[in-house]
Amino acid sequence: MTNWRLSLWPRSLAGQLIALLLIALVVAQVFTLWIFAGERRVALVEMARSTFLARGASLVRVLEEAPQSQYPEILKAVSSHFLWFQVDSKPALAASGTRPAERRLVEMFREELGDDRDIRIDVMAKPPSSIRHPRATEKWAQRRDTEGRERRDMEARDRRRRTGIIALAMSVPLKDGQWLNAATRFRLPRHTYLPMLVSIGLMAGAIVLIIAVTIRRLTRPLRELAAAADRLGRGEDVDPLPETGPAEVRGTIHAFNVMQDRLTRFVRDRTRMLGAISHDLRTPITSLRIRAEFIEDDENREKMIETLDEMQHMVEATLALARDQSSREAAAKTDLGEFVDAIADDYRSTGRPVTFERPEARIVTTIRPISLKRALRNLIDNAIRYGGTAELSLESRPDSLVLSVRDSGPGIPPDRLKDVFDPFVRIEESRSEETGGIGLGLSIARSIVHAHGGTLTLENRREGGLNARISLPRCAAA
Repeated sequence: MTNWRLSLWPRSLAGQLIALLLIALVVAQVFTLWIFAGERRVALVEMARSTFLARGASLVRVLEEAPQSQYPEILKAVSSHFLWFQVDSKPALAASGTRPAERRLVEMFREELGDDRDIRIDVMAKPPSSIRHPRATEKWAQRRDTEGRERRDMEARDRRRRTGIIALAMSVPLKDGQWLNAATRFRLPRHTYLPMLVSIGLMAGAIVLIIAVTIRRLTRPLRELAAAADRLGRGEDVDPLPETGPAEVRGTIHAFNVMQDRLTRFVRDRTRMLGAISHDLRTPITSLRIRAEFIEDDENREKMIETLDEMQHMVEATLALARDQSSREAAAKTDLGEFVDAIADDYRSTGRPVTFERPEARIVTTIRPISLKRALRNLIDNAIRYGGTAELSLESRPDSLVLSVRDSGPGIPPDRLKDVFDPFVRIEESRSEETGGIGLGLSIARSIVHAHGGTLTLENRREGGLNARISLPRCAAA
């Protein structure tokens, strides 16, 4: 469940910002709707009550000044579809309501009339049935048979619309002893979510558009920085990046440019120093070898010459390593299957047992062919020297390209698998001087693989032998 929830959360910076802003927008809109909708309902209720009381007070004054013969015409004129007025001999309400709102309405009506009358007001869910619209009196008398059905229909509608419906009934005594009965029923506006949804949709679209454009502009320097860091990790030459974008991004790019310059100068200085030392050692070694030739003791002479030859090989290997580190071979897109097959074919043409399992699909990636060929040859030479054969295979994985070199030799003790990558380290039990090698082959191979942004690992096979696995990133694959 946790992984499923995490998978729904966007991983990009733009996606996360958009998601957070949309969540904040929706929450704010919901709370705003809830607050203002409640205030709007209260305002509408107060307005309806005030209108009802003002019209009722005015009607009381008019009726008390007019003759009773004009009552029907007056009531018919002031009544409306949602407001009923009629004059009866009895009040429609037996008593006024006792709730605070009803008492407040009574006081307001008395203030309008300016006297102390027995005003009765009640807020209920349904107006009293005794109060009928004057315009409908004759029709109701003629359609008495259908009155029950209409009342039932009205009651059914009232049940369906019970939520949000308020009825207000009132009975006010007139000076002539009669009662003005009035009733009104109004329906509170329903909450409509369409305007809110349209508003949220418009604002969300604007947020997505603005954030997408802005983040794309702000993160372009970061994407270029990531690509430059990847190329630098593969040993490629990287030009200083332009320092653009916000202050934080410019500071990061500036730090990367400074770091790149320092690392490049450090590696070049160390490489030149190593090459210079190795080159300077060749002269004294040659001089010592000449002097050793004049030693009369055959046994000592042979041992000294052998030692000097070994030192000469070490110096030559170190110079080769320095040249390889200082060289900047251009990277090129290469069919890795054909590349490895050509190397294996070179070995087979000289009679050495090298096999290659070529993949069915083409695997094209960006490499430095000469340096990677040297690394691969070092691993193949070791496999043939200590295992008799070399088995090559190439595998394409979702995140990497894996090139394996397997042999059937004695392998390496597990506790020494990492030590053999150190310069001039040899496992004497299986890699003695008689079998060749001075301990730089694996160091050079790993250095070349690291320069490609990959890794070189060694592991003992269950069936015997050693497996050297080169893993290259797919970021440069085409």
